[in-house]
Amino acid sequence: MSGTMSVLRFDKRTTIKISGYFDYNLLTQFQDVYKDETDDTVRGRCFIIDLSGTRYIDSSALGMLNILRTLIDIPGGNEGASIEIVNTCPEIRKILETANFDRIFKII
Repeated sequence: MSGTMSVLRFDKRTTIKISGYFDYNLLTQFQDVYKDETDDTVRGRCFIIDLSGTRYIDSSALGMLNILRTLIDIPGGNEGASIEIVNTCPEIRKILETANFDRIFKII
């Protein structure tokens, strides 16, 4: 099985919608979303990870989310930048909570 990803940028919001499998196969696409971001463009930006269509998530996806968090979590910079994980099904929410992601991300 494979996953697909779509990206919508509007003002200071970047919505990344994952459908199907969120796994290593989406690594390059996921990195492309933020690879050109700089401190100035990340400042105040909200990244929304929409998992409404996600049916599977693995450890590489957790790693991708952590890398994105590291990008915006630069000491002394990027005020107001945030990541929200939204529309998770109960099974995926349980995986995120087991990995303690509810402590470092806003999960809605």
